[in-house]
Amino acid sequence: MPDEEGIRSFIAKCDGFFPPDAVAAGIDQQRKWYDALCAEFTFPHPDGMGVEDDVVGDVPVRHYRPAMVTTNHKIVYMHGGGFVVGSRDSHDSICAEIAQAAGAELIAIDYRLAPEHVWPAQHDDCYRVAQSLLSAGRKLVLVGDSAGGMLAAGLAVRAREEGFGDRILGQVLIYPALGGDLNWPSYGQMANAPGLSTDDVIYYRDVLKAPMDDPFAHALSVEDLRGLPPTYITAAYFDPLRDDGREFTAQLARAGIDVQYREEPQLIHGWLRARHMSDAAKAGFSHLCAAIAQMVG
Repeated sequence: MPDEEGIRSFIAKCDGFFPPDAVAAGIDQQRKWYDALCAEFTFPHPDGMGVEDDVVGDVPVRHYRPAMVTTNHKIVYMHGGGFVVGSRDSHDSICAEIAQAAGAELIAIDYRLAPEHVWPAQHDDCYRVAQSLLSAGRKLVLVGDSAGGMLAAGLAVRAREEGFGDRILGQVLIYPALGGDLNWPSYGQMANAPGLSTDDVIYYRDVLKAPMDDPFAHALSVEDLRGLPPTYITAAYFDPLRDDGREFTAQLARAGIDVQYREEPQLIHGWLRARHMSDAAKAGFSHLCAAIAQMVG
């Protein structure tokens, strides 16, 4: 368990809204709990932030435009939630603050959820939005947390495969789920970690039904990573997915990719929401925003 007081208070607050055994409940109940949790951690948008809901190729999105936009390049954000919960509302404050820090327009994708829609519906939705922006001549930074990190990594791989990898300025993966081996140390050491357990990871994989050898689903299964964009990966020490981030960083480095890795020694899965409660999360968020700003600039 982390020692930092702020993150311990964050854990207690989260458990009051989204129980540690939430995945044992029905899908509707999980979503009600998660929506209530997200509402509790909603903060006002930065002054002058323009927000507009839209639809791109039948996929709902939300645009965030800071008062001061310093680049024509765009950020595409894919939210976490195990592919079961989450929406453009769940990460609203996070997206607004990232857009503000980067001085760039951010487009948040409200992709379809499982179990109503299994893989590759989620990837297809995100690809449709990214393709629309690329067709308009935009260059993109792909950002995602947890399940969204899996989607961002898959989009980067597909962009390379389809010949427009040079239009992806970077990928930013926040405690990503990348298809790691359940026998890796973090899955055992952090099996009952707050925020996400190893059993939760197994549950989400079962619900999504993405083949473990699908390169657009599980980037760790890609044999040749050459040609992928500059990458920033941040992981939490108290997270079963920790070794996904460590191993993907190592694989990218071996492939000659410009990759930065930051591991948060006091943080847990889902720490983005703790950025206004925890000094460690605040620092992690600051580094994250700086990395995105550098890529999109």
